[in-house]
Amino acid sequence: MQTTGLESNSDLKSNGTSTEPSAAPNGHANGTGAEAQEEEGEERPMPYRQILLLCYTAMTEPIAYFAIFPFMPEMIFRTGIPQSSVGFWTGIIESLFSLVQMVLMIFYGRAADRFGRKPVLIFSLGGMSVFTALFGMSQTLWQMILCRCLAGCFAGSVVTVRTMISENCTKQSQAKAFSWYMFTRNLGIFIGPLIGGGLANPTEQFPKVFPPVSFFGTYRYALSTYATGAVCLSATLTSLFGLKETLDKTADSGAKAKSQLSTTEVLKSPGVPMVLSIFGYVMLLGLGYTAVNPVFLYTDVELGGWGFSDQQIAGVLAIAGASQSLWMLLAFPFLQKRLGTGNLLRVCAVAWGLMFAGYPILNEVLRHGSETAFWAVWPPFLVMGSGVAMAYVCVQLCLNDISPSSTVLATVNALGLTVSSAVRAFAPVAFTSIYAAGVKGQILDGHLIWALLIALTLGLNILCFFLPRAAEGRYKAPVPEGEGDETR
Repeated sequence: MQTTGLESNSDLKSNGTSTEPSAAPNGHANGTGAEAQEEEGEERPMPYRQILLLCYTAMTEPIAYFAIFPFMPEMIFRTGIPQSSVGFWTGIIESLFSLVQMVLMIFYGRAADRFGRKPVLIFSLGGMSVFTALFGMSQTLWQMILCRCLAGCFAGSVVTVRTMISENCTKQSQAKAFSWYMFTRNLGIFIGPLIGGGLANPTEQFPKVFPPVSFFGTYRYALSTYATGAVCLSATLTSLFGLKETLDKTADSGAKAKSQLSTTEVLKSPGVPMVLSIFGYVMLLGLGYTAVNPVFLYTDVELGGWGFSDQQIAGVLAIAGASQSLWMLLAFPFLQKRLGTGNLLRVCAVAWGLMFAGYPILNEVLRHGSETAFWAVWPPFLVMGSGVAMAYVCVQLCLNDISPSSTVLATVNALGLTVSSAVRAFAPVAFTSIYAAGVKGQILDGHLIWALLIALTLGLNILCFFLPRAAEGRYKAPVPEGEGDETR
């Protein structure tokens, strides 16, 4: 039977001091990252310095991804592309990063399981630093495509960072660590566009510092991408000199055998397909909502939206981002410990459906002229609804807990992130197209997309009932020797 941390382990050696994972009947090691220590009945403190360094490293990937968003349309237009085609090429270039990342994600996971986490992390960060910086010097569309693809080739740090965070924690402390991780990822999403937009066209924004006839006059976006590359380089250096290797190279022969599992064997391991399905489903809902929300907020009330201005939309997104961060940092560790990962995920699945229903309902409130009621309700509605973002951390913990062995943890994470990258490549286009069709045809008063999203949340609720027991995350404190049988 696979030990999952859900119960105290009465199968330890009688002296209670064994640190070797016993082999399960299915050939998988009992436990992931910190499980061996939990089996000893010990709780080691979380290595805060290592976790903070990893969180800083985690911030660089969304910075590199989102930094080009503010100036991308103008950059494409300046290459001679007609304005009518700018939107198409913007979508292509922005998607290439995720597509290439998806193709190579499993390679990075397998490499991290074989050669170690730290070497793979340094390699990917170094490459991303170079090609993120070079992107701003592109003068043609094909140069932009090449640099973006090469940056995506080196975007494997997200696999190793998630794996190293898990291996630096016990099962009890990983909820706190991953809440910090998600917070810094959100921070990267916020900082990336600020760097990209704030430093683009420096000769126009800061003519006294950067004269028009200069390097940055020729390469208008190089300063933005150089700054982004510098952030990635700083993470490379802090990882090189500050991080410790977490892959256990002294594992027993049984654990080493697990590390030789092929990707197909890992994928077929008990519980892994179901958790990957739930992981992908959560990403689908989240990315679909993220793509539709700004367009919905901008759409006129008569067509089914809220009719907000650009400034109001920015305010809504800022409130949502801040609320998500607070839920992650303050509420998630407590709720996960109290409810368990699986139950908290089920709560989020139900709440997601209620949140999706709230948007068209508030539109109907506006259509009936009740603006006072609308402005009284939507801010608290938004703050409370942002709590569904805890589902992202839940599925990450489920992924860690279902891993057949700590020696293939990076591969399991790579499989999850491959699914996520695939969803990120097609979901925004698909959901915004459905939204546009619903608004144009006034299907369900323009609320077709919300009906679809609500229906999809029902599917997530059903899937959550099949969550493997190993991924439920209901951890019990260790009990004294001899009492284990009474707790079963």
